[in-house]
Amino acid sequence: MKQITILVDDKVGLLADISFILGKAKVNIESIDVSVAAGKAIVNLMVKDEKRAKQLLEAGHYKVYEPDVVVVSLNDVPGELSKVSKTLADGGVNIEAVHMITRGGGKTVYSFKVDRRTIAEKLLSPYMDND
Repeated sequence: MKQITILVDDKVGLLADISFILGKAKVNIESIDVSVAAGKAIVNLMVKDEKRAKQLLEAGHYKVYEPDVVVVSLNDVPGELSKVSKTLADGGVNIEAVHMITRGGGKTVYSFKVDRRTIAEKLLSPYMDND
């Protein structure tokens, strides 16, 4: 899964429009996080085919960003998030945002937005699912 982010003026029907564009093209939204600040909507989508999703949304006149995120799968036990965040800190990588994508089957999947993705990917490679 890859993350794409849309930053746009907030308006009624925004989520309906975005989800229609992707749904009509059979692009499944794996995870979504939407927030609004100062009249702007920030829509974070996790999709399997981010290039196609980006093309579709840009054709719908949305500005789409591909943030530097790393998606990891951790054992769902106390202390795992602490271990991973300390690994990043010790490696000099700043975590700018974190989202829990899913939880179940003894695993928790997180998306970390970081300032140094390449380094983060090396540090967290044991936790990454590269399908």
